[in-house]
Amino acid sequence: MKGKSVTMVVHVDGDLTSRQYRVPLWALEAGKWGAVTVALLVVLFFAFAAPITHAAARVPGLEQEIARLRTENGRVAQLAAALNRAEANYQAMRQLLGVRAPQETAPTVETAGLIRALPVRVRSGKAEPRYEAGLSEPSHWPLDEQGFITRQQIGEGDPAESHPGIDIAVSIGSAVRASGGGVVEAAGADSAYGLFVLLKHPSGYETMYGHASRLLVQNGDTVFAGQVIALSGNTGRSSAPHLHFEVRRDGKSLDPLTIAKEDH
Repeated sequence: MKGKSVTMVVHVDGDLTSRQYRVPLWALEAGKWGAVTVALLVVLFFAFAAPITHAAARVPGLEQEIARLRTENGRVAQLAAALNRAEANYQAMRQLLGVRAPQETAPTVETAGLIRALPVRVRSGKAEPRYEAGLSEPSHWPLDEQGFITRQQIGEGDPAESHPGIDIAVSIGSAVRASGGGVVEAAGADSAYGLFVLLKHPSGYETMYGHASRLLVQNGDTVFAGQVIALSGNTGRSSAPHLHFEVRRDGKSLDPLTIAKEDH
């Protein structure tokens, strides 16, 4: 190819002379491949430009939605903080006055060594627990509303039938309170528990609150007994709105009805 060239003759109609143009063969080949490259770049540009333009057009709407959700979460956090402050002030006033509300115990039925519950109301609307300050062992019922125990603690045996903790049927959005003062060991989402909060208390105690619709605490937060830590819901492996409540000590599951029996 080196030294070779292509001669192009240009003759204009009516003109007696012609013009000759000599182009090196390598320049002609370069021009051909350059044209192919430009054509491919044009095709690729139009192939990718449309999705990028469409995605860019969606960005402002997504940013507005994110801003709206952040504002809503901020308002919920403010309301929860205000509720907790009001609750703390109220309990402090009750302690100063020395007032303690009457308490009610839910009936249970024991059969064949397993405690199973009949559908019973598990909290009186008039009962108001007296919460301790600071870190404390779990001893309080985790709900304010009236509820029904739909499934109770079932001990070790057939793994398919075992059930740590109890299920309490309540409407979505009910305030879930810490059974005792502690530190949030974990708060997040789980395929079985749904949105959950796990609290660590003194003396090796832990409490678990599952199937929430919204979490109001984060990992590492310190909460006091009676603080609203979540709102009940129907997330995770759940067929109806309820709160799953567990009490553990040194990794062993305990019956919550024997621990948090003062408030239900």
